[in-house]
Amino acid sequence: MASASNPQSLFNVFVYGSLLADDVVRALLKRVPPSSPAILHNFHRFSIKGCVYPAILPVENKKVDGKVLSGITVPELDILDKFEDVEYERKTVDVSLMDSSDTLMVEAYIWADQSDPNLFGEWDFEEWERLHKQSFMKMTMEFLEELEQPNQSGSI
Repeated sequence: MASASNPQSLFNVFVYGSLLADDVVRALLKRVPPSSPAILHNFHRFSIKGCVYPAILPVENKKVDGKVLSGITVPELDILDKFEDVEYERKTVDVSLMDSSDTLMVEAYIWADQSDPNLFGEWDFEEWERLHKQSFMKMTMEFLEELEQPNQSGSI
């Protein structure tokens, strides 16, 4: 079994929000990895007040539809970790693949603050795509510019 420090390690990552959009994934990873539709059981996808991206947290008998990005390398996972930032914790979860019903262990970004009062309702990808994708892409490009200039510390 390859360890995380071995660059040959590949990860599967369950995505359920802005990373469902190939454009966002392509911007971040410079490619669109193979993906499979999947379901994360006993979780719920919330909207967050004042944010255009969603959060997932464990909720009994709920489910989150998303997809699994396959063959994510360690450097790519590092980019995703930085993109998802400290508000999320990357954890290993089990998802069901829609096309085969197989269960797969994958990485997923879970909202860190389990009692966050800003979580509400249910996040809708189609609505996000229609209303927020354009501005989100701009923010993603700005994130990448900062990532590629590590010497520019965030001081203003």
